[in-house]
Amino acid sequence: MIKIGDRIPSVSLKRLTPSGIEDVLLKDKIKGKKVILFAVPGAFTPTCSNIHLPSFLKQANALKEKGIDEIICVAVNDPYVLDVWGKVTHAHGKVTLLSDGNGEFTKEMGLLLDAKGHGLGLRSQRYVALIEDGVIKSLQVEENPANCTITCADEIVKNL
Repeated sequence: MIKIGDRIPSVSLKRLTPSGIEDVLLKDKIKGKKVILFAVPGAFTPTCSNIHLPSFLKQANALKEKGIDEIICVAVNDPYVLDVWGKVTHAHGKVTLLSDGNGEFTKEMGLLLDAKGHGLGLRSQRYVALIEDGVIKSLQVEENPANCTITCADEIVKNL
């Protein structure tokens, strides 16, 4: 598993733009920035949609005031699903949603979650990281992905 002091993996993520699916090399996107990266097991799943993402939408301004340049959410979902999820939750403009549809970034992070028993396949564990210029400065991973306690934005704002 990735740890504090490590650089984030050099793996492309995806997002849907008006001109189609775009590759996003996260290490380039966040170069020179202070970002919060959080991951959810799945868009439209109960804890992700009702607690985790909404906590970052609610705290987006407070995080910016504390020096965060961008809030990024990664999910092992396709970019079409994340685009709709962003529209439904009004995340666009507050949280950047990036697709790790094949789970390659999540695997490189060492944070894959085997949710096959629930019919969800391989997903991401629920985590949040503070990243400065591509280097992990803090990392919190929920023990139980159904919970959102140490990874919700309220906790991050308190600890920044």
